[in-house]
Amino acid sequence: MPDHADTTSTAAFITAAEPQLFVADIKASCDFFTGKLGFSIAFTYGEPPFYAQVARDGARINLRCVAAPLIDPELRDREQLLAASFTVASAEEIKNLFLAFQAAGVTFFQTLRREPWGARSFIVKDPDGNLLLFAGPAE
Repeated sequence: MPDHADTTSTAAFITAAEPQLFVADIKASCDFFTGKLGFSIAFTYGEPPFYAQVARDGARINLRCVAAPLIDPELRDREQLLAASFTVASAEEIKNLFLAFQAAGVTFFQTLRREPWGARSFIVKDPDGNLLLFAGPAE
């Protein structure tokens, strides 16, 4: 008989992901996410704040203040390098979200469109140029 207790191994189940966006100004970014995209501030950290988290429904985004952009803006735009993706459950929700963001004066990198793979999506550009994809079913 072995000296160690029998253990049952179970695979870990990841329950969430929290992308980190690099931003120049925590307050301006928090204002954008809360005022334009309907998020709330989960927390800010530091004096003055250099880190924060914003939340909306099941989504969480961490914001980290950096002194200079970490990626070339021309490359980001040309290659459509996304910083984060958000998913909704229905075609009606993605359309309504787009219309709400449009009414809030959000800057779009790509407006609402049907993708060849069967989704509807749009891309928002935040004040730091981060590209945020919002997607849902086409029908």
